[in-house]
Amino acid sequence: MKKSEIQLVQVAKPMTFTDVAPTFLTDDTMRERKQKVLENMKSEEYDALVVYADKEHGGNFEYLTGFIPRFEEGLLVLDISGECTLILGNENLKMAKVARIENQLIHSPLFSLPNQPMDNEARLERIFEKIGLSDKDKIGVVGWKMFTTAESDNESYFDLPYFIIQALLTSKKEQAVLKNAAHLFIRSDKGARTTNNANEIAHYEYGANLSSSCMLKAMDAVEVGVTEAVLGNELTAEGQTNTVVTIAATGQRFEYGNVYPTHKQVKLGDPLSLTTAYKGGLSSRTGFVIENENQLPENQQDYLERVAKPYYQAITKWLETIKIGMAGKELYQTIETVFPQADYHWHLNPGHLVSDEEWMSSPIYAGSEETLKSGMILQIDIIPSVAGYTGVSAEECVALADVTLQKQLKEDYPELWQRISSRKRYLKDVLNIDLSEDIIPLSNTVAYLRPFYLAKNQAFRWIK
Repeated sequence: MKKSEIQLVQVAKPMTFTDVAPTFLTDDTMRERKQKVLENMKSEEYDALVVYADKEHGGNFEYLTGFIPRFEEGLLVLDISGECTLILGNENLKMAKVARIENQLIHSPLFSLPNQPMDNEARLERIFEKIGLSDKDKIGVVGWKMFTTAESDNESYFDLPYFIIQALLTSKKEQAVLKNAAHLFIRSDKGARTTNNANEIAHYEYGANLSSSCMLKAMDAVEVGVTEAVLGNELTAEGQTNTVVTIAATGQRFEYGNVYPTHKQVKLGDPLSLTTAYKGGLSSRTGFVIENENQLPENQQDYLERVAKPYYQAITKWLETIKIGMAGKELYQTIETVFPQADYHWHLNPGHLVSDEEWMSSPIYAGSEETLKSGMILQIDIIPSVAGYTGVSAEECVALADVTLQKQLKEDYPELWQRISSRKRYLKDVLNIDLSEDIIPLSNTVAYLRPFYLAKNQAFRWIK
């Protein structure tokens, strides 16, 4: 592919879908999730897992319980027998009754907010002893990181609050082993959460559909004089909690250390960044508040050729190349070939897994032998940084699905399948992208990129 084949032309906007109701996870799915985790525990001879959660880091906990402890903290202790204990603070005790996993509840106000009543206070060591952790030989600690460093002792790095780790170390028997076991949930080669069944894909598509619909509304609302706050309002929907900080930032970013939308007005010629995300999907765009190439800054007159078109070529190559069974290093090298780091200075993984959090982990990194699997939900995330130039972004979410999974989605969720089919037709027929047959787009705006926000009827398109 040559950059000259990419043209900024009049392109019909992608279709969006309103009034799409959330899909709840079924009891069968929740049982399947628990079984996957138990099998991973058995494969590495773990006797129990201690899974931590707070508002920002609740994905592994929620995977089995169906909820997060909101403004409190919580622990899920999963025994290899399948028995489950929830240790919760004052304002989450009621959640044990609606948890998606059978459990015994233990109240610990240590997980509550400062200065709340400390009724029923018991040392955490005593709680761990009471539920039998002190008798275990190998205990896994699950926060939200695997600490994938080159160091050999990274299994002894824990991202839980000190008081929890201290209690575990104090209460365990002397010869017992305590290890970081987050990989049982999120490492791409074996993590239980890294692949999704049809019900889970339908569940997460709700967020991807929502975020991409919001993004299109926000892009359509861009005008000279509009405030960041107005655009930020377009990036919220249906009262859903965002999985990242909402970005509506015009001109210079991070003034006064601020990362939120303000009442700053958009000016002609400004760079503008927009981002929103819900469970299952993020949408992000960066470009200029202009109508045409003549309005680019004097020192960025070649912005399309130097930054935007090469980036779009990389996005397209990603969509056309990815396939089930491919090693992560192969996709990584593909992007490195068409979009060299030496020229475009991207540093992070060119794609990562998405779930209840915006970034779960990634099988796509240099030298990765981890393979891409049916059921993975991936965010196309390539971030160029070319000195002297405004950035460009078109991050969106897709899933990988083999023939069997696609057939199940079509049969079990026909309305979802209609949305997926519509998105695939748009990519192939309108944007002229030879989409991999393994991809099912969960976002409405995959590969839809307007580098100039005021040219609302123009976007990149392959001319073949």
